[in-house]
Amino acid sequence: MKPTNIEEYIQSFPAEVQKLLNQVRTTINKAAPEGLEIISYGMPAIKCNGLLVWYAAHKSHIGFYPKASGIERFKDDLKAYTFAKGSIKFPYNKPLPLTLITKIVKYRVSENMNKVVKKKKGAM
Repeated sequence: MKPTNIEEYIQSFPAEVQKLLNQVRTTINKAAPEGLEIISYGMPAIKCNGLLVWYAAHKSHIGFYPKASGIERFKDDLKAYTFAKGSIKFPYNKPLPLTLITKIVKYRVSENMNKVVKKKKGAM
């Protein structure tokens, strides 16, 4: 059964994974306090002028999905991690890079905000 909210999602994992998911959740919410938590594609996501980021627990890592632009902007900071066009793997056996997650989320907030401003200017 798919979770209907983030608490259900997090509680469906073992305690150690819940701890990591809660760290990611808290970090994202601090970086995007005006964001709205939702479930999207069956995983936690944050929406703020459009979708910002998603995150999910997997067998051996936390997946973090900041869209391709978030990866591209911080690819030099991501060299210690496995990443692809739109995803980053944070392994369970390493500390979570909470400062980097904060930077990426703040970047995505500003990126979405810039899109809103451009749309408003275009509508005038």
